[in-house]
Amino acid sequence: MAIVLNAVQGFFDNYGDPRTKDWFLMHNPLPTALICATYVFTVKVAGPKLMANRKPMELRNILIAYNLFQVIFSSWLFYECMMGGWWGEYSLSCQPVDYSNKPSTVRMVNVCWWYYFSKFTEFMDTIFFVLRKKDRHISTLHVIHHGVMPMSVWFGVKFTPGGHSTFFGLLNTFVHIIMYSYYLLAALGPNVQKYLWWKKYLTTLQMLQFLAIMLHAFQLLFIDCNYPKAFVWWIGMHAVMFFFLFKEFYKQQYTKPAKQTAGAQSKPSANGSSKSSNGYSKQSDYYINSNGLSRPDLVHRTTAGSH
Repeated sequence: MAIVLNAVQGFFDNYGDPRTKDWFLMHNPLPTALICATYVFTVKVAGPKLMANRKPMELRNILIAYNLFQVIFSSWLFYECMMGGWWGEYSLSCQPVDYSNKPSTVRMVNVCWWYYFSKFTEFMDTIFFVLRKKDRHISTLHVIHHGVMPMSVWFGVKFTPGGHSTFFGLLNTFVHIIMYSYYLLAALGPNVQKYLWWKKYLTTLQMLQFLAIMLHAFQLLFIDCNYPKAFVWWIGMHAVMFFFLFKEFYKQQYTKPAKQTAGAQSKPSANGSSKSSNGYSKQSDYYINSNGLSRPDLVHRTTAGSH
């Protein structure tokens, strides 16, 4: 076993980007994998069990602060992606990874790590569900989406920080600015509900994001570009998976007959809570639902990006 571990670590050391080798959590993927596994165990097992005999927590002010933080953080990440290359320097058709120490290149490498780190902060979306005992929102697809993203981005930061695949982060951070702005407004309560008619279009924006990422990634299968094909497939297939995840949510949420949707959302489970389908839920739904009522006990799920 020790021989295998040494060989694997040798691979990371020999082929990983030396600029990120000694950065926090970048030595090997094990810490990231353990954090992701802990997240899954916490939100699916330990958290619900801990809250089983406790009252739901009222986190409205915390959610407002959290969503404001995410809007600011996402805005900064988007700005850094632009300044690191996408504002006039990068090509949409082919952008190899620059392994030099040019200032704009190093700036992009830095924002790649911060984008990776941001995926851990998004674990709080699910933890808020647990603390408010909204277990029906913690679907398998929701947990998969959040649970795999840090691990997925880790490989990019380790081997290809910068270049073609950062288009994923560029679009994702832009969508997150809009998405968390919506959640911030929703968390403010009923006084702003009349301004949140565009929830359906937020889901559409998510799907358009993944379509754009698919096209941007898979074009390299047909043109000559000095960019690793393995990462073309890695990014492209993630976009495919998330596109169909959100497409299924859109179908369930906006195209099902109203009675069927309402019935599925209000059906009580054995522990007295309501069950939802395997859609994608977010923490703002404590405050707003499809009928425009501020009812924490009603569910109107909304999607998130990539996170």
